[in-house]
Amino acid sequence: MSRLVLGVVILSLCSLTSTDLRAAEPQGEFQSIFNGQDLSGWRGREDLWSVEEGAITGRTTAEKPLEHNTFLVWEGGKPANFELRTQFKIEGGNSGIQYRSQVVDEEKFIVGGYQADIDAAGKYAGINYEERGRGILALRGQRVRLEGGNTKEVESFGDAEEIGKVIKPNEWNDYRIVAQGNRLQHFINGQLTSEVIDLDEEKSTESGVLALQLHVGPAMTVQFKDVKLKQLEAAE
Repeated sequence: MSRLVLGVVILSLCSLTSTDLRAAEPQGEFQSIFNGQDLSGWRGREDLWSVEEGAITGRTTAEKPLEHNTFLVWEGGKPANFELRTQFKIEGGNSGIQYRSQVVDEEKFIVGGYQADIDAAGKYAGINYEERGRGILALRGQRVRLEGGNTKEVESFGDAEEIGKVIKPNEWNDYRIVAQGNRLQHFINGQLTSEVIDLDEEKSTESGVLALQLHVGPAMTVQFKDVKLKQLEAAE
């Protein structure tokens, strides 16, 4: 194959790269936002959150059930355009990673905003849920475009159950969140699980806190390790 033909083939392949993948291209460098030893730089209920075996650990018990969802909040800023990578493991109940969110109650560590969901049953893991807001924005396997006035366009890119098979119950899983401009993407173990394009000027948020959730309900334990954040350039 001549160099000219090879160049044309390469350019053709590049042109097929979807906007979804371009939106996830990394910028800058990752920084660790959890030191693996203690909860320095994070705030939350000390009776619920600790560090065990190098992992942030949130635990509830049947003897002292939660009255409301509570969060461990990162104190390092309010990221706007970023990529977050972490590993999680959950036993019982459900949890999630809040981003571009707001602290609703400082004393009770209540947070509202976009959430990358996690649950032990594997039903909701990977969806985009807006805590204390619009509820489920995109289920697993959905690409959703949100406009003002509750207008929603939904596109399916895969079967929710099939996508969910990449999630390993009671084991460590990789979670990746990419928020760039109005595009919000969730990946688990390398698989895109949901995508939201939030064009609702009234309800969308451009920046906010990062936080980890403990949910009301059955006793549960959730863990996070290797929590890394990379700042991205604003989408063009």
